[in-house]
Amino acid sequence: MLPALTPQYVLGLAALLVLVVDAIAPTTRKNGLLAGIATLASALSAGVAAWFLAAGTGRTALFDGALAVDASTLFFTVVFGAVAALVSLASYDYVRDEPHRSAYYALVLLATTGMSVMAAANSLVTGFVALELVSLPAYALVAYLKHDEGSVEAGLKYFLVGALSSAILVYGISLVYAATGVFGFEALARAVHGNAHVTVLGAGVVMVIGGFAFKTASVPFHFWAPRRTRARPRPVSAFLSSASKAAGFALAFRVFLLAFPAAAFDQLGIPWTVVFAVLAVVTMTLGNVAAATQENVKRMLAYSSIGHAGYVLIALAALSGPPASDVDVVRAGLAHLFVYGFMNTGAFLVVALAERWGVGRTFEDYNGLGRSAPVACAALAVFLFSLAGLPVGGGFWTKYALFFGAVQSGLWWLAAVGIVNSALSLFYYSRLVKAVWVNDPAAAIDARERPVAIYAAVVVAAVVTVALLVAPDVVFSWANAAARALVSA
Repeated sequence: MLPALTPQYVLGLAALLVLVVDAIAPTTRKNGLLAGIATLASALSAGVAAWFLAAGTGRTALFDGALAVDASTLFFTVVFGAVAALVSLASYDYVRDEPHRSAYYALVLLATTGMSVMAAANSLVTGFVALELVSLPAYALVAYLKHDEGSVEAGLKYFLVGALSSAILVYGISLVYAATGVFGFEALARAVHGNAHVTVLGAGVVMVIGGFAFKTASVPFHFWAPRRTRARPRPVSAFLSSASKAAGFALAFRVFLLAFPAAAFDQLGIPWTVVFAVLAVVTMTLGNVAAATQENVKRMLAYSSIGHAGYVLIALAALSGPPASDVDVVRAGLAHLFVYGFMNTGAFLVVALAERWGVGRTFEDYNGLGRSAPVACAALAVFLFSLAGLPVGGGFWTKYALFFGAVQSGLWWLAAVGIVNSALSLFYYSRLVKAVWVNDPAAAIDARERPVAIYAAVVVAAVVTVALLVAPDVVFSWANAAARALVSA
């Protein structure tokens, strides 16, 4: 019988292994070996987690309850491992000629390890430590090319905003502890019932929400998302946009479903579901409106990712209904994060691939690219239309489930806002698809280079995205198990 934390052990040991390999032969060109270790370890971690999840592995508490491995932990570990595998594979072509390649792959693996630990956190302290294990490697990855001005600037701004949000989060945790005297999720769920320190507890919960807003790129801590598009190597943008966002939601779902029961807080006059409803509306609207006004393709995708954070926030805002509807809406939110991991990562990787061909940053620069790179542009169309919610990828089913779950919980107006925002997103996604397939190029594009690794990552992401439209039952069944582990715990 494998240990419950086997996926996390695989990632952590692989991070050490790439450093050991580099230490043994520091002058040997071994980018393929390092990329292979990172890719295989990430895929193995996701595979083991999927195996545990399919086998119906129950809840396992570890380290005196500081960590708890359940279906939710395993579900998110599959997401993190899959995205890290795609990014590590695509990075082979991007860091081949860069120094400190082992450090790059180790940082990706360590960040992924931290994400999987976040998904297993069963205490506010454990969750905060795991969040920092994600954040510190992420800062370094954004500023990986220390001689590139844009990369260093993006890393510094990311660090400053991250430090501010971490301070807000840890201060919120301290206020929650002052009001309850405990950190563990189960103990917190008991301590908040009839708590006399309503003001202190309420202030702490609001600050905790602010800390999670940063990790999920939600308003008002969304400013780092467009800045990270200057991160190099480019796959880092895909990694942070997809996996880091999912990690923030993994911890947010655990905290607000296991530690902060909505019913108990409603009785105290602290309706945190209302806060999430407001955040959902503002985040999805600002993200989509800003994306629609962009001429820079990468910034459009960055603001689009902010909009998708707003969609997932619907799952937290709609938790005031009966238990059955709570399970449904949480299941929809989790399933959307799963599909989002593939379609958003794939979209960013196609844009990164276009940069290797010398394609510029604006929509106009992409004119006619489909004639030179039909496979990559076909995959891009699948990713973008699936992000918009059209029936070409799994995003269609997950958006439908999210909006239907909101209606079931009585928040029909929130579902209406989501539908309007999805329609707006179709406008700017269609602009890019039109540019690559319909518009005539202003100049010839030389797309003869076919980097095998990034093409493989793009094709895999596209195949999975389409497969989740045809056969979404597997993901929804896994998401259902994860939602029940959170709602029924």
